[in-house]
Amino acid sequence: MRRLLLLAPLLLCCVGCGVVQSSEDEATDAAREVARKAGEQLYGQRPRTAEEVGRSASRIDGVEVLRVTGTSTHDGDGVEVIVRTSGSAYDGWLDPEEIAVRRCFAVRVSPRSEWREEPRDVDCPDGPPPTFAPPPEPPRLPYEELRAKLTGVPEDGRVDEPEVRRALAALDLDPAVRTEVKADGGRVGVLLSVKGNGFDPQDCLLARVSPGATEVWVPPRIQRMPGEGGCSVGNALDPQPAPH
Repeated sequence: MRRLLLLAPLLLCCVGCGVVQSSEDEATDAAREVARKAGEQLYGQRPRTAEEVGRSASRIDGVEVLRVTGTSTHDGDGVEVIVRTSGSAYDGWLDPEEIAVRRCFAVRVSPRSEWREEPRDVDCPDGPPPTFAPPPEPPRLPYEELRAKLTGVPEDGRVDEPEVRRALAALDLDPAVRTEVKADGGRVGVLLSVKGNGFDPQDCLLARVSPGATEVWVPPRIQRMPGEGGCSVGNALDPQPAPH
């Protein structure tokens, strides 16, 4: 009884100030926050198809993709993804009961989207959710084969750039593998890479042919992150310091 008397003024104060929110509203806000964070993960300026956006959204924890509309992020209004998320809150003071809800929101993915854009409340669509094929596996980069093809050069010898290019041509690489060769200061650098997704580390292979030494290596993961410059022919000629 004493506890109820102590709580009564606080309840009256909250009601009088108009700040009381129902537990269902709080649970809905929690579900909306999950959708908002999903929008943050999908945000970006890189062009993507609706299939790519939907696939990425379906891999986010706590998110169920129910519908994807649009063609690509850079066409028209971009891609809209309707997601269903869950949220919960507690109802009651003395014996709180958990209230859980499932709500649907529309998340827009476009270069004109705003960071942390508020997802729009929508009715959950009928029908089965879409399915997304797994992304194609990137071609394997031929580490051992490249080492075998790049013949060594004596310490007093001269590196022949055309010979390096012929060695690469003999590998019969997948068309998705991009090659770059550059000569500098008596050395020849080689880059083999496949297109990344703009978020994860890029797959690449570097080589440097110098008088007395031929090296082939994969840069550390941190150097292969977007914007780090590890997957470049310049890094093959003059490697970045190893991360600590």
